[in-house]
Amino acid sequence: MNGGSGRSGGSGGGADGEARHAGPGADGTGSREGRTGAGRATPDRPGPGSSPGHASGRPGPDSGRPGLDHPDRAFLGRTGAWTTRLGFGAAGIGNLYGPVTDEDAEQALATAWDRGVRSFDTAPHYGLGLSERRLGAFLRDRPRDAYSLSTKAGRLLVPAPGATGDDLAHGFAVPAAYRREWDFSADGVRRSLEQSLERLGLDRVDTVYLHDPDDHADQALREAYPALERLRAEGVVRAVGVGMNQTAVPARFVTETDIDVVLLAGRYTLLDQSGLSELLPAALDRGVSVVAGGVFNSGLLADPRPGSPYDYAAAPPETLRRAVRLQEICRRHGVPLRAAAVRFPLAHPAVAGVLLGLRGAAEASDAADLLDLDVPAALWDELRREGHLPGHAPVPGPDGRVR
Repeated sequence: MNGGSGRSGGSGGGADGEARHAGPGADGTGSREGRTGAGRATPDRPGPGSSPGHASGRPGPDSGRPGLDHPDRAFLGRTGAWTTRLGFGAAGIGNLYGPVTDEDAEQALATAWDRGVRSFDTAPHYGLGLSERRLGAFLRDRPRDAYSLSTKAGRLLVPAPGATGDDLAHGFAVPAAYRREWDFSADGVRRSLEQSLERLGLDRVDTVYLHDPDDHADQALREAYPALERLRAEGVVRAVGVGMNQTAVPARFVTETDIDVVLLAGRYTLLDQSGLSELLPAALDRGVSVVAGGVFNSGLLADPRPGSPYDYAAAPPETLRRAVRLQEICRRHGVPLRAAAVRFPLAHPAVAGVLLGLRGAAEASDAADLLDLDVPAALWDELRREGHLPGHAPVPGPDGRVR
């Protein structure tokens, strides 16, 4: 999720759900004592945001918050913001790794919309604003209350007059007309949101994430988070959170602040369950929702073969071997590995939805199909027996219930 830092997340793909989706075949902190309960909204379990108490002084559920009866949607934390089970990650339509035409971007978004996707995630980082511009153009004529929109703060886009070349060093096939400037100050957060709204051509977003504060955690906690908290209190945004491809810093935000949601990329997947040890239990305990991104670990779990990427680099031999074995087990049960990869994180009660990076209509349609496939309980049992999943990791049951 960490685009301009030069670390392994340099592509930025994990921030929006996946570096590449393979198609078919392929600070002032707030206390939250007593804030419990996270997960998907159901008739018998309302999910995060349902408990009335809130120790920070902010109301628990919004006083006028409507009920959420749609089975594919869940509230984020105790706010009125929500997500669909499948969210559209918009880094791809920001020309991640290669050009995407305006027409292909439009078709990807339209197909996702037609298949019921109503949650969209973007960031200034994605294509130096191209993702936000394309997404805003698509959403502008749709009813504002019909969709949920998130963007991110932490990188300001500064014009780079006279710059030549492209932005592929950061993973995006766009002209290098801007440079990214890290800024987790309070003023930087507000400026970032103002600029995002201008690019989107919209008057509000629902959720703002602090984007990859790996090397800026203290400033983000001390300055950026309180700015987001004020924006939420003012009603400018509904939910605030942090989006990263690690677990330690998000766990600090969960335990030390009053965030509503974590966008966790690549750390709760069939290959990496590191989020299960601290972050997910803390989120569940404190009523913080989690949106799972990077569920294919940059592409390896979509197409495990030599050369496939794992966390933005070529997969190590042992990791590739594990992914191939996962694919063999899935095939034996008649399930695409992609489907198991998407469905697994959704079983955790803290996880409100998954976010997939989509670049075209075929990918969007395939992503929606994955949620409709039956995954037999015997598949999850075999993955546990072989040690691919810990015994305490929740898995989907045959009737949709967690087991």
